[in-house]
Amino acid sequence: MISTRSRSSCFSHPTLAILLASILMSATASQAQSSINRAGLESLLNFEAPTTGDSPAGWSGGPAGTIFIDRSIVHGGQQAARIDRPSDDSNHFSTITKSIPIEFSATTLEFRGYLRTENVGQFAGLWMREDGDSGTLQFDNMQSRQLKGSTPWTEYSIKLPLDPNAKQLFFGVLMAGTGRTWVDDLQVLADGKPIWEAPAAQKIKTPTDTDHEFDRGSHVTATKLTPVQIDNLVVLGKVWGFLKYYHPAVTAGKYQWDYELFRVLPAVLQAPDHKSANTVLLNWINHLGPVAACNPCMKLDQTDLYYAPDLAWIADQRLLGAELSKRLVFIRDNRSGAQFYVSKTREVGNPSFDHELQYAGINFQDFGFQLLAVYRFWNIFEYWSPYRDIIGRDWTSVLAEFIPRVATAQSSDSYKRELLALIATVNDGHANLWGSLDVRPPTGKCSLPITVRFVEDKPTVTANIAAESSVAANLKVGDVITSLDDEPVTKLIDGWKPYYAASNDAARYRAIGASMARGECGDTHIGILRDGKALNLKLTRQAPPDSLPSTHDLPGPTFRLLSKDVAYLKLSSVKMADCAGYIQQAAGTKGLIIDIRNYPSEFVVFSLGSHLVKTQTTFARFTDMDPANPGAFHWSFAPIAINPEEPHYSGKVVILVDESSMSQAEYTAMALRSAPGAIVVGSTTAGADGNVSPFPLPGGIRTMISGISVFYPDKTPTQRVGIVPNIVVNPTIAGIRNGRDEVLEEAIRQILGANSSPAAINDLLKH
Repeated sequence: MISTRSRSSCFSHPTLAILLASILMSATASQAQSSINRAGLESLLNFEAPTTGDSPAGWSGGPAGTIFIDRSIVHGGQQAARIDRPSDDSNHFSTITKSIPIEFSATTLEFRGYLRTENVGQFAGLWMREDGDSGTLQFDNMQSRQLKGSTPWTEYSIKLPLDPNAKQLFFGVLMAGTGRTWVDDLQVLADGKPIWEAPAAQKIKTPTDTDHEFDRGSHVTATKLTPVQIDNLVVLGKVWGFLKYYHPAVTAGKYQWDYELFRVLPAVLQAPDHKSANTVLLNWINHLGPVAACNPCMKLDQTDLYYAPDLAWIADQRLLGAELSKRLVFIRDNRSGAQFYVSKTREVGNPSFDHELQYAGINFQDFGFQLLAVYRFWNIFEYWSPYRDIIGRDWTSVLAEFIPRVATAQSSDSYKRELLALIATVNDGHANLWGSLDVRPPTGKCSLPITVRFVEDKPTVTANIAAESSVAANLKVGDVITSLDDEPVTKLIDGWKPYYAASNDAARYRAIGASMARGECGDTHIGILRDGKALNLKLTRQAPPDSLPSTHDLPGPTFRLLSKDVAYLKLSSVKMADCAGYIQQAAGTKGLIIDIRNYPSEFVVFSLGSHLVKTQTTFARFTDMDPANPGAFHWSFAPIAINPEEPHYSGKVVILVDESSMSQAEYTAMALRSAPGAIVVGSTTAGADGNVSPFPLPGGIRTMISGISVFYPDKTPTQRVGIVPNIVVNPTIAGIRNGRDEVLEEAIRQILGANSSPAAINDLLKH
């Protein structure tokens, strides 16, 4: 995630925040209301509305048995709401949820309320989300504030800018993990006033609001495709996507373009040959109406052009025939430059996919909607991905491969799995089916309570929180897993890999390691290698615990002095407001270790980086999408720079990274390593950089792409490459087994000197 100065609201890492946004979206989509008496909200927001049961009146949420009205512990009035999650609850979180249509005008929305917590295991918070045609547009759930444990009644607030494309507002309270959370005296404010005082506004209706012919299904069926049909569907997919972003009638929003696909699709499927299919497409385009000759015409500006649209195929008359080819070329040359389905986000400028409908209620199998999923993803990547040039495969051949795989999938789960495989081909770690990863192999609702990490290219147990009755049967830290249920893990991993989207192998194996303990509930047989000895263990998969270690930094406080000469700061719990204070505490030390083997809890690129430089220092540059020329990207005008601020840290800066460093973590490492003399120690990072651009696929599922390409000022790339360390240090199995942090040890050695003894370093780390 990147920002020129302020923290972006985009999600850019597969953390609970992304999963919650996706799951909350699907869980609340059916609760949208067509109208609301806003004044009636007041009694609901303070939970004083009469109720005949245990749940708060006028609210939804769940799961059942975790949401209650409380008349004993309240902040104001006679009633409050309570989330109560016992340790044996198999769900990961509970929510209290309300939704209202956005039929009012405002610049900023604020959700305020009082929370009290008791023994909260993960976090609790207010949450608010704005939805448009394409799903989530703005979202906050207080996860970064890490409200956990036991806390007294305290008022909290979250704010979101009101997106002009938002149509529905969702808000409520959530709690992840175990414990109790009380909520009372809520307020929903529009520009600082109660929302029922906001001026009314009427949204302009588009064909996405009025065309409902295929709301219940595409009415297109096919179970097997011939080679001719596949070839014709490839051409249809490319033409459909080209028209979506180039034809003036479509870019003006005059058609429900998904449904226009379903109207032409049967004739294309029935075409006996390529010539007949091309005639169908030409007639279809003519049906859209005439395209006026432009004067003046849109031109592709060659200034600072990174790459141009890949449109040579529209001039291929052998592929399209003379008339269809000429028609497409004319449309390209006489485009309007407007865009209905995409716009630039404020501040950063990555693509926002504004009118992509979710179709959450479609029943699968549905050939038309499944084909639409392929076309939507393929064309969004073709025209709006800044990393189209480094996919690593011929993109048209990917379309030909996945049309039959996705469109003819026989169930919802197989449809999602084939989409996972399609998404994995782009080698973009931000692209995945967030919220639907339960269909990715290995599947199952249970797991062994262990953390697995690939060390020396082997799946190695790095944490074990199991409480088995027999210690001898436990997996131990440092054990290498060799088989699962008598299947060699090498064979299993080869079968899993095509479904794991990642920018590079380091990130792909990180994700596989995080999932490989999952499976069906009950006993399982595991082969391991321990101290060179092969063992076979019988263990039991159970409901997964609330959390397992996912970072590789030190447990404990955010900042500490490891010695009088060495300061340590980890970014997994860093606070932007405390950055100057961290630097003041580090004053006088020889070196500061900044541990980014995690995902930063807050965006500290400028608030921390400003204390590490003496002069204005550039650290990154981007490319910029060109809405008037879909598929074109230009170099941004100037590199991004950090400006110095006091207090200044003058010691050596050592930055730690590894495969858990992704997106915002990588961007932060780029910025901090620009400090004079700073070095990076560790191993290959995840190689997924840049603000994300999310969009839905049919079936109410979510994905995203990296929406901004990130380079060093000299145009050295980061995507798929990651942050290349100055000093490469990989953990070893022996080190893991002995509880050593070899990357941190090397960082200390860089500060104190190469002759620092291992014993002295170990003593330092014990403190």
